[in-house]
Amino acid sequence: MSIDRLAASTGGADARRIWVVDDDRSVRFVLATALRDAGYAVDGFDSAAAALSALGARGAPDLLFTDVRMPGDDGLVLLDKLKATHPQLPVIVMSAYTDVASTAGAFRGGAHEFLSKPFDLDDAVALAARTLPDAEETADAAQDSDAAPTPQLIGDTPAMRALFRAIGRLAQAPLSVLITGETGTGKELVAHALHHESPRSRKPFVALNTAAIPSELLESELFGHEAGAFTGAQKRHIGRFEQADGGTLFLDEIGDMPLPLQTRLLRVLAEGEFFRVGGRELIRVDVRVIAATHQDLDGLVGEGRFRADLLHRLNVVRLQLPPLRERRADVPQLAENFLAMATRKLDIAPKRFSNPALDLLQAHDWPGNVRELENVCWRLAALAPADVINTTDLQGALSHAPIAGGRGEWDHALGEWARRRLLEGAESLHAEARERLDRTLLEVALELTHGRRAEAAAKLGVGRNTVTRKLGPGRKRG
Repeated sequence: MSIDRLAASTGGADARRIWVVDDDRSVRFVLATALRDAGYAVDGFDSAAAALSALGARGAPDLLFTDVRMPGDDGLVLLDKLKATHPQLPVIVMSAYTDVASTAGAFRGGAHEFLSKPFDLDDAVALAARTLPDAEETADAAQDSDAAPTPQLIGDTPAMRALFRAIGRLAQAPLSVLITGETGTGKELVAHALHHESPRSRKPFVALNTAAIPSELLESELFGHEAGAFTGAQKRHIGRFEQADGGTLFLDEIGDMPLPLQTRLLRVLAEGEFFRVGGRELIRVDVRVIAATHQDLDGLVGEGRFRADLLHRLNVVRLQLPPLRERRADVPQLAENFLAMATRKLDIAPKRFSNPALDLLQAHDWPGNVRELENVCWRLAALAPADVINTTDLQGALSHAPIAGGRGEWDHALGEWARRRLLEGAESLHAEARERLDRTLLEVALELTHGRRAEAAAKLGVGRNTVTRKLGPGRKRG
């Protein structure tokens, strides 16, 4: 058993510590030298046993590279042992055998990344830099973590483990990904994970909900425009594709994109180039596009509402997210995570669920999926009177939770209408919304009461004079 001491000429006592475990001495030497030249303190080990022995004597490094196939315990066994004792230690698995078993085993075991041999040394050093941000950034992130926890994918059911493995494999591949699933299942979180674990992670991640932008403005949002391209375009606007250059563009609700824009998007995906609206300069970008939808795109193609060739471009790989009702075993972990996050954000004493409350959460169907569960947990954090949330608290919260076809969809439709009107430049939107709300309620009530104003007013809980004032004298009096 040998240990290569390679830290003598590193970046000093404060340098980040990296271990390289590989039975091939030449690989240890060249990789350690490249990392040392980048300012890291590096130790090399020729076996898993040597690394584990040093771990007990000297403590864990900041990052560990390990080969898969070695005498004695292989790299995946080493990974399992490291994760059992040091779950936060990032491990990069290296192998010349990039088969499904090796990659899936690595990610299933908790590997941070999989590096295929032979690899470019600059890529390996860059991967280490992405995995180990500057110490100053790490300290800042630690300070911020209590105040603003980063949303993340959570789950231990077979469906989620399969999803995590797929994300791990796809992150390195420069392929378009189509994420499908019901509303609220976490499609944007998957897109974030694909970006974060990819070589593009230091470049921008730009998201756009295509359903939230009026069709007449969507082209400008995607591709930008030149000054004077249309009324109100007083200066050049850089679109989302240019903003995401070198990184990832996430297009949510892609099924709502108008057909003319689908044609333009297809050209960008095929050629990597476009013109701004009103522009003559050909813009070239390097962008990975990840799209998402809750709609049946194959059905939309059959109806002529979505281009088949665009679907083929976007659907190189499809990730289907399971609804929460199909992974009920994940509900307790998700609920406790959301509740802890909410109490930290609200700066209140921690709360927890009783076991019967967790059972009730797990039995709920969650038509709004993870988003609905998160909203319920925030509501409980703010309103539950005691530190322990019981079934009585929960039943009250669930009875007011948004359900499909109910208040949740109404709120969503109202929000989209408000967003569209504001983007159109509307002013006094509150007054307009109240007027439309009042008129709609009153007209429906009058329809159900056959025009009898007194009865309509009683059903709505307003005075008859209110009905008369808002609708005028033109309707039948009751």
